[in-house]
Amino acid sequence: MGALQKKRWGILLLFIAAIAVILAGFLLDLEPELSNRLKGLGTVMIFFVVMPLFLLVESPGKKMKDYMLTEENIKKMQSDKKEPRSS
Repeated sequence: MGALQKKRWGILLLFIAAIAVILAGFLLDLEPELSNRLKGLGTVMIFFVVMPLFLLVESPGKKMKDYMLTEENIKKMQSDKKEPRSS
């Protein structure tokens, strides 16, 4: 198993753990304060841990500037609309 595959499995395990924490917050008969904390912790794990790790592993070498709405990219999109594509 390669290093990339190990990273993918690690990210998947973190995602499953986060989902399990959220489900525990909903399904277990706990005090409301603890239940809300579990739901929040799971959500934070997904958005601040799992998602950034996923993006780092799956998109190495990609330029974030290509995906941002800069003036240059907006002009490029507008020129693509004007020119009909031949298929």
